[in-house]
Amino acid sequence: MSGDERGMSPALELTVLLPALVMLIMLVVGASRIWWAQWSVRAAADSAARQASISRTAGEAVTSAEALVRGDAASSGLRCSDGLTVTVDAAGFGVPVGQPASVGATVRCGVALSDLFLPGWPGTYRAEASARSTLDRYRGRR
Repeated sequence: MSGDERGMSPALELTVLLPALVMLIMLVVGASRIWWAQWSVRAAADSAARQASISRTAGEAVTSAEALVRGDAASSGLRCSDGLTVTVDAAGFGVPVGQPASVGATVRCGVALSDLFLPGWPGTYRAEASARSTLDRYRGRR
């Protein structure tokens, strides 16, 4: 081996390993952003169920839970490519006072993978979460 070929080996190794290292970093960043999107939807469902359970009427429960989720999504920066869907199950308000009852909320959000990985990346990650919260057994319901 001549003296002027010694520096080529590390440069060649870097050229070969750099794309793999960049892809690994992109995978870690993308996975953490998917986790964040799922966690945000889960937190929104929990908050919506709790908000619905402290409302006085079924109509108020639906309205206040939806408003809370939309406000939380806007403040946290969660962008749903196919819209944010909030479904509130307020059937527990029809149960007579003194009997156990609960309300529930389901939140769905499709997040474009281009928002999670790279611009132009095709597809959508669909995050969905449901939560339930009990109604006070002895509080009046309408």
